[in-house]
Amino acid sequence: MRILIASDSFKGSLTSQEAGAAIAAGIYRVFPDARVTVLPMADGGEGTVQALVAATGGRLIPVQVSGPLGEPVQAHFGLLPDGTAVLEMAQASGLTLVPESLRDPTKTTTYGTGELIASALDRGATRLVIGIGGSATNDGGAGMAQALGVHLRDRHGREIPPGGGSLGSLATIDMSGLHPRIKTASITVACDVKNPLCGPNGASAVYGPQKGATPEVVRQLDDNLRHFARIIREQLQKDIMDIPGAGAAGGLGAGLIAFTGAEVRSGVGTVLDTVRFEDYLADVDLVITGEGRLDRQSAFGKVPVGVAGRAKKFGIPVIAMVGEIGPGAHEVFNHGIDSVVTLVSGPISLPQAMERGANLLADAAERTFRLIRVSRDMAQKQKIE
Repeated sequence: MRILIASDSFKGSLTSQEAGAAIAAGIYRVFPDARVTVLPMADGGEGTVQALVAATGGRLIPVQVSGPLGEPVQAHFGLLPDGTAVLEMAQASGLTLVPESLRDPTKTTTYGTGELIASALDRGATRLVIGIGGSATNDGGAGMAQALGVHLRDRHGREIPPGGGSLGSLATIDMSGLHPRIKTASITVACDVKNPLCGPNGASAVYGPQKGATPEVVRQLDDNLRHFARIIREQLQKDIMDIPGAGAAGGLGAGLIAFTGAEVRSGVGTVLDTVRFEDYLADVDLVITGEGRLDRQSAFGKVPVGVAGRAKKFGIPVIAMVGEIGPGAHEVFNHGIDSVVTLVSGPISLPQAMERGANLLADAAERTFRLIRVSRDMAQKQKIE
């Protein structure tokens, strides 16, 4: 039996690599001679760098960059064997880097994300994959652009200060100092958020409050991003306002499109393409995928459905192993997943389940493959009869 395990992480409990190893352990209890391949997965959010490095045999490159409030933070990016660099903006400009009492999207900056990009380019990366979930910022990627050598000046010729609160003073954009390797690099933004830059579904209105914005500040930030987009349209001839995903990460999606020529793509699709997922499907009998919670939202850009969609092109059955089944989870059966198995076998608290994640996942895999063995034995018996 040839099995491919392509699971997401179980947030707060297991990395995608650890989840895959636990599932494999349970399989071997039932089929010790099975040929099992573990391919860590992610969807462009937290854990993407770690998953892709583990999946490809790449390496982590540590970099000290500026945090959301300008303080030094230790980040890293992944450098894959084919020269692709994989980054998570949350490493440099993430919400978890800012204490709740200091969260203020008028001041937080993506400058450190730009430094991370520059470091990857300086290492010789010609293709960059950037996950942009979990931001603390609402600056439209202005800080990122400044770190890459773009000058954003007010009407007096002064560089505008960090943060979304300063975008309203932008008068001119000078691209002459842009990092020279940007022009020859291929940059993909891994993102499943479809929000436009401005308006009721834009970056400020939807995500500003969780970053510390009051209703009044949300209006200010939205006006500032609208002004930012107008200046970009007039001076760079790029209309970023209504591009799906432009509002992701406080408008970083828009900034990456405008200043680096990036393309916004599905997070899980980008990951699958980066690891050349379909190459692993040759001669596979079964695919096992998984994540912490499977529900209605899982049908929209999550790892299990992304994996199942690719597997179904080859007619391969797919089982999802999950920590919890939420409302609407049955919808995934219309997207290539054939069965869903939960980890827990009895009453247990969430902290206990997370602490025992590896053992629970291995046990669930063992139960699943015992059923598969019964099914196989019955099929063989019927053949004989």
